[in-house]
Amino acid sequence: MEAYVSLTIENKVGFIEFFHPNRNSMPSTILSNLEQTIVDAGNDDAIKVIVLKSGGDRTFCAGASFNELIGIENETSGKQFFMGFANVINTMRKCPKLIIGRVQGKAVGGGVGLAAATDYCLATKYASIRLSELSIGIGPFVIEPAVTRKLGVTTMSQMTIDAETFFTTEFAKDKGLYAEVFETTEALDEAVKVLAEKLAGYNPEALKEMKKVFWKGTEHWDELLSERAEMSGKQVLSTFTKKTLKRFR
Repeated sequence: MEAYVSLTIENKVGFIEFFHPNRNSMPSTILSNLEQTIVDAGNDDAIKVIVLKSGGDRTFCAGASFNELIGIENETSGKQFFMGFANVINTMRKCPKLIIGRVQGKAVGGGVGLAAATDYCLATKYASIRLSELSIGIGPFVIEPAVTRKLGVTTMSQMTIDAETFFTTEFAKDKGLYAEVFETTEALDEAVKVLAEKLAGYNPEALKEMKKVFWKGTEHWDELLSERAEMSGKQVLSTFTKKTLKRFR
């Protein structure tokens, strides 16, 4: 199947779905399309609540596209690539509507960042998480503010240092990333639908103001995540990273 980002509306709920055949990895095109789709959904009066999900039955998101990372040849293009993640996270936090995350499978690197940037996240028991960046020669610089905000500095540090370990879904729930964990994707989808439609029936102005309250103190993130994207853009040029990416591609 071809990669895509789609938006469908059901009962005042906007379902944004992204997909890439390589474990839902995120090349620049997907990131850019995802950013714009979130903007569109946020501005659509027919949508009261947003659900962020990925296609397929297994991996929620494998993070940055290794194929694209290998092709980065200078700091400018490196920063430009990682700004894709920065822009998506900033768009999610500034979106005037609540975003519910639906995580059906493993989340790695940037995928953990996406889950952390939602306002409320539900998952299946298969949705383990890993921050693998240090093991490939870079760090989770761009997503760190979102992950630390949701899971705390201690957990962020633990996952970053133990970069080759998948942490269980129960671990993610205990640390605050997931609000609830379900046995099956079907149970997850039903819970997401019920919650989203319930929220869509609430006072939209109250929801909008609560979103602002939730994200208070992050107003500096436009500048912060841009700085972090520059840091990542430099690290991806290292010999260590290039060799490692070629091995894992």
